[in-house]
Amino acid sequence: MRVLLIGANGHLGRHVADRLLADPAVQLTALGRGDDADVRFDLSTGSPGALTRFLDAVHPGVVVNCAGAVRGSARDLIRHNTVATATVCESLRRSGCGARLVHVGCAAEYGPSQAGSSTGEDAVPRPGSPYGVSKLAASELVLGSGLDAIVLRVFSLTGPGTPTGSPLGRLAEAMRRVMQQGEGELRLAGLGVQRDFVDVRDVARAVHAAALSAAQGVVNIGSGRAVRLREVVSVLARVAGHTGPVHEVDEHHPGAPQMPPYPDGCGPWQQADVRSARDRLGWRPRIGLEESLADIWMEAACRI
Repeated sequence: MRVLLIGANGHLGRHVADRLLADPAVQLTALGRGDDADVRFDLSTGSPGALTRFLDAVHPGVVVNCAGAVRGSARDLIRHNTVATATVCESLRRSGCGARLVHVGCAAEYGPSQAGSSTGEDAVPRPGSPYGVSKLAASELVLGSGLDAIVLRVFSLTGPGTPTGSPLGRLAEAMRRVMQQGEGELRLAGLGVQRDFVDVRDVARAVHAAALSAAQGVVNIGSGRAVRLREVVSVLARVAGHTGPVHEVDEHHPGAPQMPPYPDGCGPWQQADVRSARDRLGWRPRIGLEESLADIWMEAACRI
């Protein structure tokens, strides 16, 4: 099976590449903006015609789209998330390769949800941020393209390679600094947010399963359990060996260090209904939150 992976240099894309390369039945080609891509191509500026010619030459059976941006201006997000996906869809429609499309969406497309609820694929999307809007527009392009396509709505990523600028990456960095400087006390604000965390390696397994399946439409990929950031801090402190107190202070306290807000615009609660992933893809998460956080901590602790 020939697979074209778009966005192989990103946090998720690197793990998807590793997963696909481990399958001896897969012939993988990586397309991206980085020098280490097999083919350099910028989806946000490249023409559908150029990508169509490449698809006709390579003739993949599956195209996996992991490309996109999490941060930036609304214009940047639309360019890298929505316009880029439009280029992929248009190119696949023009091409004679007939490839299946696996598009990686995001739970930010759903927007805020009621505390205690599990968000299913039939929920009406109401994104609460420019990021969520740009990702929803991309998913709608895929779903309305007429292609053999599936959208994986991925919830909050964790695990190895977590960017240092992300909430969990910055939390690990704050803990590293406190321990390195010999300060026993870690003071944080804004730990009431609850998110559904899923390890990036489990998501890579879901992408692999989606590539091999005939499932179409939207499928949620998450753990199925919302976890409060306060609990995340406790687990991270345990795996890091941080024995000092962790104080949660009022977010309005002058100078109180806060957890950076999630860029998803989903409010204080989000939890996935993951029954479709189990039933349609045969997928379940395998890696627990403690293992994911231990890997994040190992990378942070090795940073000078």
